[in-house]
Amino acid sequence: MIQQSMIQPIGLYALSGLAVEGDRLLAVDRVRGYLVQVDPRNDNTTILNPHHAQEWINTAGLAIASGVAWFGKRRWVVQCDLQTFKQTGWVELPYDVDGVAVWDGLVYVTCQKSGYIHVFDETTQQLLTKFAQPGIGVANLVATADALWVCDREEQTVFCLDRATGELRWSALTPYKSPTAIALYPADPDPICYVAYVEEEPYVRDDPNARFPYQLTFRDRTWIHALQVAHNWQDHYTLSNGYLVELSYVEELQPLDALTLNQVEWRIALPSETVRQRVRQVEPIGHPFTIEEVDGQKFAVFKFDQLQPYQNGLLGWKALVELYSFKSYLTPDDVEIHTRKRIPKALKEQYLVDNDELAMDTPTIQQAAQEAVGTETNILRKMLKIRNYVYDRLSYGIQPKIDTPDIALDRGIASCGEYVGVLLALARLNGIACRTVGRYKCPPHPDRRNLPLEPDFNHVWLEFYVPGVGWLPMESNVDDVIDRGPYPTRFFMGLAWYHAELGKGVRFEKMTAENLPENFALGDLALNHIRFTIIDELSPTA
Repeated sequence: MIQQSMIQPIGLYALSGLAVEGDRLLAVDRVRGYLVQVDPRNDNTTILNPHHAQEWINTAGLAIASGVAWFGKRRWVVQCDLQTFKQTGWVELPYDVDGVAVWDGLVYVTCQKSGYIHVFDETTQQLLTKFAQPGIGVANLVATADALWVCDREEQTVFCLDRATGELRWSALTPYKSPTAIALYPADPDPICYVAYVEEEPYVRDDPNARFPYQLTFRDRTWIHALQVAHNWQDHYTLSNGYLVELSYVEELQPLDALTLNQVEWRIALPSETVRQRVRQVEPIGHPFTIEEVDGQKFAVFKFDQLQPYQNGLLGWKALVELYSFKSYLTPDDVEIHTRKRIPKALKEQYLVDNDELAMDTPTIQQAAQEAVGTETNILRKMLKIRNYVYDRLSYGIQPKIDTPDIALDRGIASCGEYVGVLLALARLNGIACRTVGRYKCPPHPDRRNLPLEPDFNHVWLEFYVPGVGWLPMESNVDDVIDRGPYPTRFFMGLAWYHAELGKGVRFEKMTAENLPENFALGDLALNHIRFTIIDELSPTA
């Protein structure tokens, strides 16, 4: 459990900068223009610029060095003396400044529109060099003796770069979306990485003077949270903030027709054991079950001598699961050393073939498979090119049924299941073993503890196999957020904590019986209920 991981400053709306001065945690609210000191122990908030707040509105980033504050204001990097609060333009960039960091005579400036981190000499104001920003979104940063820590709003990611070269050391997903600022707060034995977030949340406003007193509206919400990371350097991945979650899956018997079924066996996949998902315990709901394991995947098996017409009842399971965010920082160069390793025969037979109506023999899909990768041979670049090709060709839309990949690609609109189908078909035709994973996402509200949360939809994504490395995750449609790209890579080789893995490459649920009718569907017999309850926050260990 993480102690005091959440800080909720009082009276603030949208934090755009964090900084540390000694043992003080400072922050900037771009809406009100407040420069504040926040006590991490109790959320106590003190405004430090009560007579100059207007001058700080719409500032971006924050760094403190020798009693001087540095921040961005439109295209300018600005210095502000914290005694007099006099602001001075220091250097102007061609585009708006997003973040500023200062260390050892160097000034680091992020700029989304340029796509670079600009490095200036503090004394001469000369541009010394620039590094490519690791993500595509608005980024903020903090500098240490040897590293740059960059948080990217669109990527939902913190990147750690070498301060001298800009080379990526590691990356980690943040537990909340839209990180806007970052700072390292002194603590023993290691500094605490605080990340600020901003979101607009809906709420019901009670206006007794209105004709309709209850009105749906929106309000700003901002907070600071401690990012926890654990590294597996050998396998090139990072785990970040986890949550202990109680997950239940229950089928409620609600037969639509009079039906008698004999010798029924009902199999439901249990949560998988992975590097980012750990099952503490499982117990039955409504009816006892036995556990069977097939190819490493565990199933709850319910057996009935007979199900009678219009019989009611509940059957399912409840599991206590640890869920962590996972981010691999393998590079194309890293996987080149494995290029001569081959996909195991068993995986080829299962995950390089059309075994799920993928339309891999149709001209539409075969042409798309060639267009997507061109002459690329590196497996990571191929997979990324396939993903980007699909994002260019498809837009998200919920469909009444899942069509085959050729139909979805021609239509140009697809649900998450259809995105996965197209991705699987194109990848397998290009020699990349892929499989589906699902099946639900916990509502991503880790601050709503001990409350029953129900997902709106089921969800599927995929994993692709890299010889010598193993299976890597990839979201299907979540990152399709910008028309014609560039697309974020937050969930390319990464998975947020709220993804619950219930079956890998296997059918999630199946029922057999001696007298099962043709065209039988489980939906005609039962109604499912899925519930998540977030119990606690966990520190990851790799």
